Amino acid sequence: MSANQKQIEQKWYAVYVKSRYEKKTCKLLEDRHIETYLPLIGRLKQWSDRKKLVEEPLFKSYLFVRTDLKNYFDILNTPGIVRFVCFEGKPVPVPDNQLVAVKSFIGEFDGEEDVAPMAELHEGQMVEIAHGPMQGLVGRLVEIRGKQRLIVNIEAVGQSLPISVSRFQIEALS
Repeated sequence: MSANQKQIEQKWYAVYVKSRYEKKTCKLLEDRHIETYLPLIGRLKQWSDRKKLVEEPLFKSYLFVRTDLKNYFDILNTPGIVRFVCFEGKPVPVPDNQLVAVKSFIGEFDGEEDVAPMAELHEGQMVEIAHGPMQGLVGRLVEIRGKQRLIVNIEAVGQSLPISVSRFQIEALS
């Protein structure tokens, strides 16, 4: 089997981990040469004597692994791993475009700020991202911020993820 075939067979999967074990488990998997992705966001925490910016997982108790499932039991036996996210007893691959959406959300992708003629948009409407790195994702328009910015909820890993996008990137769905 060639290296290209091996890469094609590998997919991203979400795994559920013990509470507050996300970073430790991610490190253990990386030490076993398993590709992982743990989306982290900075949050300002306040204690009685100080404030500190702390990196926390975007999805508490979840991280992503890229595998061809030959490592299924090795991954499951990693300390901190509880289970793969499954449907009907089988691990469910996470579509690449959902991970792109998560990465774009964390990076606060702004895209272009062009103004183009648009159809009338209203909150609650289903829309598709037609341009940019999140192209093809479908979600619900939840907020219109001024003339240029929109907040769209995208479903990812069973959770709703609000994403800020430029108005020109969106097309209304009928």
